[in-house]
Amino acid sequence: MPFIKVETNIGIDDPAAYTKALSALAADMLGKPESYVMAVLEADKNLFFGGTDAPAAYVTLDSIGLPEARTSDFSAAICAFLEDALKIPANRIYIAFGTIQRNLFGWDSGTF
Repeated sequence: MPFIKVETNIGIDDPAAYTKALSALAADMLGKPESYVMAVLEADKNLFFGGTDAPAAYVTLDSIGLPEARTSDFSAAICAFLEDALKIPANRIYIAFGTIQRNLFGWDSGTF
């Protein structure tokens, strides 16, 4: 049940294409089927980083059993994706990682 969300202050011409690519990235990084990934891309946010509105992003990556030893690798992959796809410099990206307990995440009228 990986969940990845990108909030950015830039406009995006084809948000669906980038959201699909974000979904595939999360599935690949975490070794999970994409059918369980939820991806959200929120563009044109009123977001300031370091006192400026230059391109920036805030990313959330949550998953049941998120491998904490790999967060550095995940950070590098996410930053590379955002730099390449959206031209957001890595030093203007914050990423929050979270591990969710199975019994605290609902799906299909139950929990995991």
